[in-house]
Amino acid sequence: MKVKRNTLLLLACLVWSAAGFNILRIGVMAYPPYLTVLDCMLSVLVFAVFQRFIFGKLVKKHTVRINSYLEERHFFLKFFDGRSFAVMAVMMTAGIGLRAGRLAPERFIAVFYTGLGASLLLAGLLFGRNWIKGLG
Repeated sequence: MKVKRNTLLLLACLVWSAAGFNILRIGVMAYPPYLTVLDCMLSVLVFAVFQRFIFGKLVKKHTVRINSYLEERHFFLKFFDGRSFAVMAVMMTAGIGLRAGRLAPERFIAVFYTGLGASLLLAGLLFGRNWIKGLG
């Protein structure tokens, strides 16, 4: 199925927002017993590191790549390249493994998932902003 070039940004928005929301939800649900100033600061640090060094760059990179396509219509999964899909698969597998195997303490899940999920959600929203910009 082929979609317009700008629609790829909307698809990235929906995928990353959904992933971010779900991971953030898991973190927030685990947080109540660990709600301390230090843990909240650590979540903010996780958010900032992921946003600055990974997801912020990812949004810019893929927005530039998508906007540089010459053809108007593209296969709907081209909102990411192969490497990004591989990174997403590894992150999902590691996250599911950590929780299912109880390999990480619940405090880690609360702190890390809250920061990571918020960063992923923001990345999705930034793709949405870029999609809206492309409409005009």
